[in-house]
Amino acid sequence: MDRIKEKLQNQAAALEEAKAKNDELVAKIKTLEDEQTKKEGEITSLANKITQLEADVEKLDTQLAEAKKEATAGANLGVTSDNLQRKVTILEEEAETTDKQLKETIEKLRLTDVKAEHFERKVQSVEAERDTLEKKLEDEQEKRKKAEKELEELASSLENL
Repeated sequence: MDRIKEKLQNQAAALEEAKAKNDELVAKIKTLEDEQTKKEGEITSLANKITQLEADVEKLDTQLAEAKKEATAGANLGVTSDNLQRKVTILEEEAETTDKQLKETIEKLRLTDVKAEHFERKVQSVEAERDTLEKKLEDEQEKRKKAEKELEELASSLENL
């Protein structure tokens, strides 16, 4: 009788431990999902920023082309030429700055994608571990039910004696 009680206590302790582990894993999954959502928001934000920067680059390229055309057309006018040359220089510097920002943003996006993939793999791993633990929990519950049934049978046979 004591052995059965001890077995039941061990089963109950194992069940509690499995429940605690499951709760811990569920919390961890939620945290990872929250992080993934945050990263996806960052990806979207960076993608929008890239789109805006690309539009800025196109605009600056257009302005640069126009400024170069104006510089060529106004070659006879020294003052106009100097003004246009300054404008071209400014536009080229802005284009270089924008290109650098675009490259940095693309690199950040790539790193964010890598991190997102990493977290996705972690979530899949944690989900697989959770599924394994749930199966173990079910197995343990079956064992517990069998033990309870055996205990009931033993109790009824003891009552019959």
